[in-house]
Amino acid sequence: MLALARRSLRDWHWLLFYGTVLAAWTGLYMMRAPADLLQSAGYFGAEFWAELCRVEPGMASYPTAFVMWALMTAAMMAPTFVPALAVYDDLAGAGAGSRRGFAELLGGYISIWLGFAVLAALAQVLLAEIAMLSPVGQSLSPWLTAGLLLTAGGYQFSSLKEACLSQCMAPFAFFMRHWSDAPGTAARLGLRLGALCLGCCWALMLLAFVGGTMNLAWMGAATLLMVLEKLPQVSRFVVRPLGAILIVAGLIVAAGVGL
Repeated sequence: MLALARRSLRDWHWLLFYGTVLAAWTGLYMMRAPADLLQSAGYFGAEFWAELCRVEPGMASYPTAFVMWALMTAAMMAPTFVPALAVYDDLAGAGAGSRRGFAELLGGYISIWLGFAVLAALAQVLLAEIAMLSPVGQSLSPWLTAGLLLTAGGYQFSSLKEACLSQCMAPFAFFMRHWSDAPGTAARLGLRLGALCLGCCWALMLLAFVGGTMNLAWMGAATLLMVLEKLPQVSRFVVRPLGAILIVAGLIVAAGVGL
């Protein structure tokens, strides 16, 4: 990581990458809910949010929700892609790739997550319209909360999660398996890696509806967990223990509403 940090200081494409991630986090910070609104919600409870969703549905408008989700996916998922980008950069340094390929690889990866943002923003708007989400994207329904927690927890133990994660953790092997000198290869590899990453992380990303889609603390914690999941040395200490914690949390919420 230290070598990567030093390299990023002299290679403009890494500076641009980190600058984009920082800009995404800055955009999310600027879009956060006003403190007085959150204070009022804390005082009046879920009824406040439900009434606000009915009275002011424009607060959950689709364009705003999409921009927020697009920024969220860039801010949270781009850092998890650093190991793959670093491997490609090493290949480019050896003459097997290019700076343009670096951009195409990242573009392909991000485009998959932008597609996810389209669907997640739509889900947020629809759930807000039926008062299951607050205008800041937090669940008002214990049934929704329990379902999301149980789904995310169970998915941590699934064979699909394991299959996607195993490839995300070994970017060099992935590149060797799928490498080609054909034009557009880097973009196709980026799309493929983006799909694998989506297969790893979609359920965890949907927990934004539990923590709140404008909750920067939740975003930071989730980003850290997803980064750790993709590190071979620590992944086994994160994936299934996290799944167990989420399942227990979901069962506690479900028990509280008599499910």
